[in-house]
Amino acid sequence: MSDPAPEVLVEATGLTKEYPRTGGVARVVDNVSFNIHRGETLGLVGESGSGKSTVARMILRLIEPTAGSVRFAGEDVLTASSQQLRRLRRRMQIVFQDPYAALNPRMSVRQIIAEPFAIHKERPEGGLDARLNEMLNTVGLDASALPRYPHQFSGGQRQRINIARALALRPEFLVLDEPVSALDVLVGAQVVNLLRDLQRDHGLTYLFISHSMPLVRYLCDRVAVMQKGRLVEMGDVLEVCEHPRETYTQELIAATPQLPSSA
Repeated sequence: MSDPAPEVLVEATGLTKEYPRTGGVARVVDNVSFNIHRGETLGLVGESGSGKSTVARMILRLIEPTAGSVRFAGEDVLTASSQQLRRLRRRMQIVFQDPYAALNPRMSVRQIIAEPFAIHKERPEGGLDARLNEMLNTVGLDASALPRYPHQFSGGQRQRINIARALALRPEFLVLDEPVSALDVLVGAQVVNLLRDLQRDHGLTYLFISHSMPLVRYLCDRVAVMQKGRLVEMGDVLEVCEHPRETYTQELIAATPQLPSSA
């Protein structure tokens, strides 16, 4: 008896985004379609300006697409009411690229990680303090961080705080928008390993955005390659990395250095 087909958690179909410009429109994402299975990591790669982050923000409905559809666990994200979208966003979170800009410097770590509960008017089971301590422990920090402020932490520690905030509501799906590109290589490798451990321990599903094919090969199950707003190649990550069909994919692989052996 064959194994059942993996559950599709995220389904993007025909995503297109246009912005007006003098004399017409600029199409920054052009008819992009893919799905993400529950529990897997899909890498979305391409050079800066290829449309990767725009696709991710359309999936989360942080920006509205010009055309296309997004379904999350069978629910239509783009037609959801504000109440339905609030409920969906408990299940979908994002970790941004820049750990310095993503944290409000005027908020303590306690306020930062507690903010999702205030936004969703929710009190975590077991109490807020217990959940905050749990989240910090999950990302390799401890309760002594709670009264401190972002400027008191290194870049890697700040990104761990961002991850703790994203996990606070126990989401199923995380968009990881180049989460280690602002960090040095060794610290970035530690954060990537943390993300892999979190996925294993909590059954998370990731969309991992990167310009680094070696990093995607290390973390991801499948990869989708974007060039100038279009999806040009997609498949099993090892197959694409070892036997890339497109010249552009070959250039991406050749242009990025290998990860250090400690990763």
